[in-house]
Amino acid sequence: MPRRGGALLLAERNLIVITATTAELNVTSDRSNEGTRAPAYQAYRLLHWAFVAAPVIAGLDKFFDLLTHWDKYLAPSLLNLSPLSAAGTMDAVGFVEIIAGLVVALRPRIGAYVVAAWLAGIIVNLLLVGGYYDVALRDFGLFVGALALARLSATYDLRGVTRAI
Repeated sequence: MPRRGGALLLAERNLIVITATTAELNVTSDRSNEGTRAPAYQAYRLLHWAFVAAPVIAGLDKFFDLLTHWDKYLAPSLLNLSPLSAAGTMDAVGFVEIIAGLVVALRPRIGAYVVAAWLAGIIVNLLLVGGYYDVALRDFGLFVGALALARLSATYDLRGVTRAI
């Protein structure tokens, strides 16, 4: 008898999980006003525009150094690999960041992974520089946020998706 009760409890738990998944799918596929009020959709929108703005702003500032002097964050071992000066390398980095932000704006399903990979490279660079472990940790948080955007984009960014009929 306890075994049957346990199986029934397990079945009830599975039913709850299945119900929650079905309800979630119904909400996320809904593009109506009700769907835009869903917390997951709002999180997607916040992350989407944050990962457009942040790379574009940081990329533009590589040319002006208003927020900080970016060269200090460039690992000497990586600078030795570049044919450009430190300032020239940071200008190239800025250009890539602007492009990455624009890709997120137009195709967040792809751009979020581009930004995540870029942030992983920045983290490695900061660890090589040393002394900027706090910034590397912050960038790790951004890296996780970019991955979250990529996963949410699989549900909410339906541009270019073809469906079988």
